Amino acid sequence: MTLLDAREGEEYIIKDIATEDEELEAFLFSLGCYSGEPITVISHLRGGCVVSSRMEDIIWILI
Repeated sequence: MTLLDAREGEEYIIKDIATEDEELEAFLFSLGCYSGEPITVISHLRGGCVVSSRMEDIIWILI
């Protein structure tokens, strides 16, 4: 499942961050987005989505 498949308002547990971009992975980690952490999709947008992490920050993720 990817963020595009997730339902808005439901909490999910991150299984994996599938990227070869180490900078992106480090950035997401600094925002609390890493394996084992909960994440909630707030809304889907064209080409991405808005999520909330355990840190209760709103994060825009473009896919």
